[in-house]
Amino acid sequence: MTEFAVWAPRPDKVRLDVDGTLYPMDRSDDGWWRTTVETRTDARYGFVLDEDPMVLPDPRSPRQPDGVHERSQLWQPAADAWSDHKWQGRSIEGTVVYELHIGTFTPDGTFDSAIEKLDYLVDLGVDFVEVMPVNAFGGTHGWGYDGVGWYAVHEPYGGPDGLIRFVNACHRRGLGVLIDAVFNHLGPSGNYLPRFGPYLSSSGSNPWGESINIFGADADEVRRYIVDCALRWMRDFHVDGLRLDAVHALVDTTAIHILEELSTETDSLAEELGRPLSLIAESDLNDPRLITPRDRGGYGMTAQWDDDIHHAIHTAVSGERQGYYADFGSLETLAQTLKHGYFHAGTYSSFRHRRHGRPLDTTSIPATRLLAYTLTHDQVGNRAIGDRPSQNLTFGQLAVKAALALGSPYTGMLFMGEEWGSSSPFQFFCSHPEPDLAMATAEGRKREFAEHGWDADEIPDPQDPAAFERSKLKWDEIDDGEHGRLQQIYRQLIALRHNEPDLADPWLDHLRVDYDEDARWIVMYRGSLAITCNLGAGAVDVPVTGELVLAWGEPKANAVAARLEGHSFAILRTA
Repeated sequence: MTEFAVWAPRPDKVRLDVDGTLYPMDRSDDGWWRTTVETRTDARYGFVLDEDPMVLPDPRSPRQPDGVHERSQLWQPAADAWSDHKWQGRSIEGTVVYELHIGTFTPDGTFDSAIEKLDYLVDLGVDFVEVMPVNAFGGTHGWGYDGVGWYAVHEPYGGPDGLIRFVNACHRRGLGVLIDAVFNHLGPSGNYLPRFGPYLSSSGSNPWGESINIFGADADEVRRYIVDCALRWMRDFHVDGLRLDAVHALVDTTAIHILEELSTETDSLAEELGRPLSLIAESDLNDPRLITPRDRGGYGMTAQWDDDIHHAIHTAVSGERQGYYADFGSLETLAQTLKHGYFHAGTYSSFRHRRHGRPLDTTSIPATRLLAYTLTHDQVGNRAIGDRPSQNLTFGQLAVKAALALGSPYTGMLFMGEEWGSSSPFQFFCSHPEPDLAMATAEGRKREFAEHGWDADEIPDPQDPAAFERSKLKWDEIDDGEHGRLQQIYRQLIALRHNEPDLADPWLDHLRVDYDEDARWIVMYRGSLAITCNLGAGAVDVPVTGELVLAWGEPKANAVAARLEGHSFAILRTA
């Protein structure tokens, strides 16, 4: 016998459909409907609300084999599905994370084809794979941030069984697995939750749709829905943590913020499982409370993406200044950001036209709770044409960016293909099956960028399958000259992080940064190591001497200085 249950306080009647047969359900005072039915272990099922004959998928569906508009399917992993029993787990702090999108990481775009590239990632030296959302969403391909089946795994990737194989394979190789989870909005295709209950807020919205109801009437069950989903990924699929998308959009006026609640329950699950679990917040608030321990008034998240570090590095190297890059670009800004974690820390933001952020207490919060990167899916895909920095910068400039990010005290992260300067764009793509929604998405994107000065005809149509195909990595580039040389530099930089004790120091108070704005050089001192970078196009003398550890270019040293070629770096051991 199988018990079926669904929280549906809105309809007056709920019936269970199992393989085409309807069964009545009983409602309790808390809005949950339940019944017990004898059925197959892989039965297709759904719910019929009131007199509408449409069969709706389960809000907590374990599997959507035919897409998000169709019946759910009962699913449990096979008894012998898991083979990662020796995996002890690890925290993400101080590691190197590799962000990838399953659909474009390989030509086939599945979990199984991604497994074939895991040995490459191990050789590269990364510690964690962070997978962009794999929850069920409308269409066959997309970024995954339009999820509506939060508990299910996207079938074209391989479904839940494919995810198990992927996690097993990662853990067998010593790679941790992080899942990107989106709890701040629901996608437009296949979102039936409002028909069941008040999942959406009546008092607000965010750039992606209506806000989730986490503080209004009947919010307790919605909060439980979020927390249980997060715990499911870590408990049932053995993943080692979550990257939480745009948590600044999780507006919560209750005394215990949803992030604090999730952090508390994640720590409890980690204790139960006997392995570390990590929560990484994406936020544009520059609010240290996210990564401040709960016993000191914070939310207790493990770490946070740090866009200020990205902006400071990218603008200093590339010269870009548009939009939210306007306050960045100087070496002074870069040095300040590297030293303090945030650039905007209670300071005026010209992009926002107000003060922004709050200072980070660098004496009590280690730098490893912030992630440093020169690229993420957002920083590429949200550009008008999805162009990567490698399409606009020299290989030397890409190497300098890598040295600054991976040589810093922060937890490191890179986006798939960044390590060899991939020439593939990463464009915004989707495959909404509804013609009206598809047209609205395409026209809305063109209109958005046209308002910022782009020719609308240059903006790729996200519904065009070519946008998806263009975004797939070209793995044969690794063997091509400068691409291969850059990939070797990444391998060596990551190896240095793992093997040099001075690079493991997480305290920003121990970091010293010198720079010359006019000469365009900057030096990070990490104990006995000096990460020395020339951001200018011409050669420059940097007043640092020591034994050469690693370089891009051919630095020449004398008794008082190191001469660096344009767009190059050298790591020197000064003592």
